[in-house]
Amino acid sequence: MLPPAKSTLAAETDALFNFINVASLIFLVGITIAIIYFSWKYRRRSDQDVTPVIAHNSKLEITWSVIPLVLVLIVFGRGFTGYIDNITPPDDAYEIRAVGKTWLWEFHYPNGHVSINELHVPAGRPVKLVMSSDDVIHSLYIPDFRVKMDVLPNRYTQLWFEAIEPGESTIFCAEYCGTAHSNMIATTYVYEEEEFVTWLASAGSADDSMDPVELGQELITRNACATCHSSDGTDLIGPTFQGLWQSEVVMQDGETVIADENYLRESILEPNARIVDGYDPVMPTFAGTLNDRQIEAIIEYIKTLE
Repeated sequence: MLPPAKSTLAAETDALFNFINVASLIFLVGITIAIIYFSWKYRRRSDQDVTPVIAHNSKLEITWSVIPLVLVLIVFGRGFTGYIDNITPPDDAYEIRAVGKTWLWEFHYPNGHVSINELHVPAGRPVKLVMSSDDVIHSLYIPDFRVKMDVLPNRYTQLWFEAIEPGESTIFCAEYCGTAHSNMIATTYVYEEEEFVTWLASAGSADDSMDPVELGQELITRNACATCHSSDGTDLIGPTFQGLWQSEVVMQDGETVIADENYLRESILEPNARIVDGYDPVMPTFAGTLNDRQIEAIIEYIKTLE
């Protein structure tokens, strides 16, 4: 019924979940048996049968009030304890900033590296996510870790977890945030501590040796651009990249511009400065996420899509 438990927080969450299910099953079976039994015992046998009227039974009323009350208090107590644990990260937690955008997750590391739709963390060490949104309400949900928290614009929220072992886990957005909400999926990569340190030290350096066009294609995939922009002429949420280079683009205000380097760069860094006619202003900015070389690589890739 539940995905694999891959964090230290998962055990208590699963125990409470199972307790509620078992208690509910016991009540379901017991009440069903009682209904069947009393339906049979007090069935009408003849026209002269009269069901006795029972106006009051203190023991029975106390029993069916006290038992649910005790169960509710148990669930509340365990749930509240778990909630406090979930919102109180250890003092030594490794902090990563998470940003929700339509429709991707952006993760900022203490050394300045930024990853898109990939959260890289060490195993056996608490990790705290300080989260905010650049547009609408999102919700970061990692089922394997049993953690979920709303991500809000103009406000910071946080969650924490400690992954038990290396592996991969899926991140979802659990709050409907627009047309491509279901595509807002990321992956958590958990490493051993030494491997994580190595990854963090070399993060992004592999791009330096790549051909600009190859790097641009990789960045289009890595930054979830294909969620809104196709490379084959298909009309999606945003304009297609195919045939875009040096074409005439009509804006909502009637202005016509040529899709050259300056236009493409502005569209990446200030996507809502000028909106293409027929499309909504939903693209997030990549200012601070992509450096100049990466922007140039994306432009070089778009040039090849004739």
